[in-house]
Amino acid sequence: MKKLLSILLAMAMLAMCLTGCGEQKSSEPAPSGSPEPAAPETITVAFIGNTTGDYAMYGIPVRNATKMFFDQLNAAGGINGKQIDLIEYDDKADPTETVNALNLAVEKGATAIVGSVLTGATVALSDATFEINMPQITASATSPKVTVMDPDAATPEVKTNVFRACFLDPFQGEKMAEYASKVCGAKTVAIFYENGSDYSEAIVTGFESMMNDFGLTVVDKEAFSTGDKDYRSQMTNIAASNPDVVLMPIYYGEAGLAITALRAAGCKAQVIGGDGFGSVKDYASAEDLEGTVYFSGYAPGTESVAKFEADYQATYGEAVPNMFAPLAWDASMIMAEGIKAAEEAGLKAGSDEYKQCIIDTIKGMDAFEGITGSYTFNETNDPVKSVAVIRLSGGNEEFDKFF
Repeated sequence: MKKLLSILLAMAMLAMCLTGCGEQKSSEPAPSGSPEPAAPETITVAFIGNTTGDYAMYGIPVRNATKMFFDQLNAAGGINGKQIDLIEYDDKADPTETVNALNLAVEKGATAIVGSVLTGATVALSDATFEINMPQITASATSPKVTVMDPDAATPEVKTNVFRACFLDPFQGEKMAEYASKVCGAKTVAIFYENGSDYSEAIVTGFESMMNDFGLTVVDKEAFSTGDKDYRSQMTNIAASNPDVVLMPIYYGEAGLAITALRAAGCKAQVIGGDGFGSVKDYASAEDLEGTVYFSGYAPGTESVAKFEADYQATYGEAVPNMFAPLAWDASMIMAEGIKAAEEAGLKAGSDEYKQCIIDTIKGMDAFEGITGSYTFNETNDPVKSVAVIRLSGGNEEFDKFF
């Protein structure tokens, strides 16, 4: 009797094991009232960025475009028949918060990261993702420190897992020097920058590295601290130096205040800004901004972004606010291409091999077409791209040329 009971118990345990195995399928229809079938396998991707706080105007467009891309991808069938599970974290542009978000994303099984948005948070995030070789791409953070551990080292260590869709800060500064000389015919330049800002200081460094090559002389260099709103003293000094061009590698809120103060001080010089100027039209008068130019990662209204702009308007009820949204679309597209390669290789989502395949695929891209341009990544994982010159005319930000 005991032997019979042991046999029956063993059979029952075997049946339970077979029932719990995902590969065992019953040919009988599920009885009425039975639990729903298990959800299909998904691929987890995390978005980390600042969607609240003082600089949410940068993070929200990045988040919106990222979500729109993956929503459209899922509606079209996903990748390899699997849906992308996009999990979102608001890091409030705080480096500590962004690392906490990464830890939560890893616990949730994320296999790739899109983010962060502002430079400080993204550098902290990339330091952390480098430690675990997590594929990461930022749409907007432009400091060299995002993809390189110590850019000033004799042999800088590249964060091989981290990429960006935007061009980096020193590159903008170099192009500004060339533009000031070749297009504006400038000889003298005044610089107004944010002290302690990786973004602002890196652009200035790039500019100063090339200014002698283009015969430029800096006649005044003024700084402000983060949070300052009154720039009248600095603008008075700049006006007194009578420069041909004023370089402002700062963000658009501060840029609007600075340009207003510059014009009030009587300075009519050409103003050149970096990609942080996007949406500056909303922060100063059309008269004060007239003729201002800035470099951007995308050209609004052009054929390549027309569908994206229409979809964004339809989805969120507003026009694309700045370049960060289309760059986020491209960043998401690039990451999806890496995921597609890992899926086609038959690798397990979340595994080390899967993540490495994503990284290798992105690194090997050659003129991969996005909506803001084509992507080929250099030795420091920065894209080789042209800049779009945006000119302020009649209160509008209009694409002028690629440069």
